[in-house]
Amino acid sequence: RWRPPVERAVAWLVHHGNRRLRYRGTLKNDTWLHTRAAALNIRRLINLGLTRIDGAWHLAPATP
Repeated sequence: RWRPPVERAVAWLVHHGNRRLRYRGTLKNDTWLHTRAAALNIRRLINLGLTRIDGAWHLAPATP
């Protein structure tokens, strides 16, 4: 069965011990979740070919 990519991201977060909140209070948990989501996005971009060249980020060109 086909599942949207966002379900994979949520499953990855839950699998790595992120089922429960880490902090008390909305602000800290919101910041923590955004940081985790950003790390997941960066990891995905690196797997797609994101590289750092001369201090700037570049995506590898798509292969036909």
